[in-house]
Amino acid sequence: MIASCRVSLVSPREGIRRFAMENQARNKVYVHYNHTDPCRYERWTARESYEFMHTRPWQEVVDFYSNSVNGRASILSALFGIETHNVHNDAETLEVSDKTELESVSAGDRTGRWARLTFQIVLSYHGGSFDGWQKQPGLNTVQGVIERSLAKFVDENKVQLLKDKGLPVEGSVVVAGRTDKGVTALQQVCAFSTWRKDIKSRDIEEAINGAVPRNLIVRSVSEVSRAFHPNFSAKWRHYFYILPLNDWEGGEQGSESGQDAENFRCNENTDEQRIGCDECNVDTVKDLINDYKDEHENGKKPRTFSIIRVNQLLQQLEGKLLSYKMFARDTKASRNVGPPTQCFVYHARAAEVRLPCSDHGEGRKVMCVELVANRFLRKMVRVLVATSVREAAAGADEDALIKLMDATCRRATAPPAPPDGLCLVDVGYAEFDSQYCLIPKD
Repeated sequence: MIASCRVSLVSPREGIRRFAMENQARNKVYVHYNHTDPCRYERWTARESYEFMHTRPWQEVVDFYSNSVNGRASILSALFGIETHNVHNDAETLEVSDKTELESVSAGDRTGRWARLTFQIVLSYHGGSFDGWQKQPGLNTVQGVIERSLAKFVDENKVQLLKDKGLPVEGSVVVAGRTDKGVTALQQVCAFSTWRKDIKSRDIEEAINGAVPRNLIVRSVSEVSRAFHPNFSAKWRHYFYILPLNDWEGGEQGSESGQDAENFRCNENTDEQRIGCDECNVDTVKDLINDYKDEHENGKKPRTFSIIRVNQLLQQLEGKLLSYKMFARDTKASRNVGPPTQCFVYHARAAEVRLPCSDHGEGRKVMCVELVANRFLRKMVRVLVATSVREAAAGADEDALIKLMDATCRRATAPPAPPDGLCLVDVGYAEFDSQYCLIPKD
């Protein structure tokens, strides 16, 4: 028995094309980011960055966010001495969504899909109590809790359709932006639609609030235009990240004297070191500078970072439309290039404050990072925070984050910071105004 052999014939033109492609691949230079690129100190590795961000007293931040959910956004605003936090209201959303073709259609004349009622739901939830927003089998997610709560408001046709498919009878909501496990939200926005005419806003609010008391709270429910979409209608998103500082970080070392250390690295003139340091202890500044010198001379990596430098790094992002694909994680291939990766950052700042303390003592020192943009990629905020801290510790130039956007490998940026520190503060449907921000511009 003779075994058959199948031979694949290639045309001369195809052979030339393959040879050219193989030769091009061999000669192509793949430029991967090198962590030894110029900076004053050696950058942390991915593992070192991960450990630096995770080995912190996170429980105090988790407790703070839990109190914020139950006390609205006022506790967050109080960190910066702001009595009220100016956020969008229902009237603002209604005004925006009503400027559509619906203006020429009266409520009584609406038919088909335009006869469907749409409710905007603004809610708060504690990230540590849920497995993220998106509904997943066997997990306690925010979307899952809400949709089960809305089952009683589903119209008859939808109920029958779900039963015919053997699916559970649940409502369906769309959201402004999905949050990961552990991420808190103070003003998350979602929408629910139904053809039932007997549903009132109060009914929806009571149904959701009764599902998971304290950990999930409805702030408001209002009927809006059918054209309203919580994601596509949004003009900006407002995120806040709180990084707890260890006892030896922050204060003089993390802010004012951190700046002096930066000045020392740029210019060894002693007089220039002391500019703007009237409130600092000179001995403390000298000790810090000596520590930085020892770390550099002995080949050690930095053990702390300057919050002022983090603020300077983030400010470079403001007012620019940039591709943040290097700062994203777990995105689809179709969203890794082109416009889907571009975001416009309105506001990017960092500052040091203290968390409130229940026993009237001094609360934990924390670094707060505030970011407002038209959109955010998956895990983008957490990667930005971790990378900013890494670059600040390494003494990188102020445009370091901008330069990283030209990298060809996502390992150029740091692993995402822990989700425990992240909070979705608000979603805006009117034009952005700096009054919405908590950390003021210089």
